[in-house]
Amino acid sequence: MAAARATVTALRPPPGSTPVSPPTAEELLRRVALGDEEAFAGLYDQLAGPILGTVVHVLRSRAQAEEVTQEVLLEIWRKAAHFDPARAKVTTWALTIAHRRAVDRVRSEQSARDREDRVELLDPRRPYDDVAEAALSTEEHRLVRQALGTLTDLQRESILLAYFHGLTCREVAENLGVAVGTVKTRMRDGMIRLRDALGATR
Repeated sequence: MAAARATVTALRPPPGSTPVSPPTAEELLRRVALGDEEAFAGLYDQLAGPILGTVVHVLRSRAQAEEVTQEVLLEIWRKAAHFDPARAKVTTWALTIAHRRAVDRVRSEQSARDREDRVELLDPRRPYDDVAEAALSTEEHRLVRQALGTLTDLQRESILLAYFHGLTCREVAENLGVAVGTVKTRMRDGMIRLRDALGATR
């Protein structure tokens, strides 16, 4: 991408030549689809600003927006051959990709924060004072922590790693140093015990 950006001057007409209209985004994208890096440099100049503006509006972070903008431009380079001019203009297509990428980034970060919150909330080894300071000592949370406390260490750790850290059974087994089959059995037994423990409190 950097090499393409550096050759943007090749798109300019030589001095003294008859002025010509600059190529449209559609014309440039057609050339990009054929692997033309000079055309991509021109397209970059046309789209980078609008894309950045769209992403900043969603993320409210200039640093993250610049990162996502580069991801969007890279996606445009890769998907240029799949663009259908009958469905939308290039600018509309590019800004749609930008908005989707920005929203995905927001959702990804929110999901990560939610997972961290759940792990903290459900870890029965977490000091009570910390829970109180975070305003998480509700009755429902207490019951869940109490239910987790009825599990064996392996059952509890397997469930926390799988359901709240998103690890696969194989990854859980590697983390705990046990066989995959053992993890699956402990998770199944642990979930049954959790269900029974929570059901008994309602």
